[in-house]
Amino acid sequence: MSGDRDPIRVQREGAVTTIIIIRPHARNALDTASVLALERAFRSFDEDESARIAVLYGTGGTFCAGADLKELATGTLYEAWAGGESGMLGAPLSKPLIAAVEGHAVAGGLGLALYCDIRIADETAVFGVFCRRYGVPMSDGTTVRLPRLIGEARAMDMLLTGRAVTADEAKAFGLVSEVVARREALSRAQELAREIAAFPQTAMRSDRMSLLESRGRPLREALRREAELAEKKSVELGRRCAKPPNDFSPGQRRGGNGLLRFESYKNGTCQTHAWERPTREGQ
Repeated sequence: MSGDRDPIRVQREGAVTTIIIIRPHARNALDTASVLALERAFRSFDEDESARIAVLYGTGGTFCAGADLKELATGTLYEAWAGGESGMLGAPLSKPLIAAVEGHAVAGGLGLALYCDIRIADETAVFGVFCRRYGVPMSDGTTVRLPRLIGEARAMDMLLTGRAVTADEAKAFGLVSEVVARREALSRAQELAREIAAFPQTAMRSDRMSLLESRGRPLREALRREAELAEKKSVELGRRCAKPPNDFSPGQRRGGNGLLRFESYKNGTCQTHAWERPTREGQ
């Protein structure tokens, strides 16, 4: 199929979903139809209980060049990818997303990469706010997520200059986790996704959400939220899996200590265990 008829393709291998942008003729810039298709793919992945993690990838040697400027030049109304109630890059997904970046991830493509939890880049990867040269402001979350990831000074440099940042520089910034050989980003991202998918999911998702929600919170408030999420996931786990010995309930007290459930997998079976949360000395 042509890129226009099939701009987004979804593949499944076990618990790993791969979401592929297929508009090589436009350097994987996203027009309105592509944005809607990508949003549907994200939502479908997030709602599929059998899907644990996703990889986002762009074909043809380019990750994503942002919004399709040719479409915008026709007068098509552009809707912000983040910030609005329906923006596809607004609220985070409930499960991890890895970006496999080959070639340019620029303008809105940079925002798309920043939306992901982990970024794996090959040696051809280039990051940048290239829309600076066209007078187009960012509305995809870049001005918010970039400084949180690499610091305000480096983010301001990228935002004001619109310069190209290479894969190696991006790794030094902390913008990407790994740099791999040319054309190896997808295979490495999928390998990492399989490793993450093999972990017990409940605790991992709780910890991920705690990290995401801790941004901007005072320390004590962030720590309370971490405990709330752990307790909530413990309760959910207790409903799904067989009860551990002695029928410990989440939040039950013994000797002043809170008991939480955690899960492990053995021979494909979910098992729950009681973890006794230690109190501070003297309590």
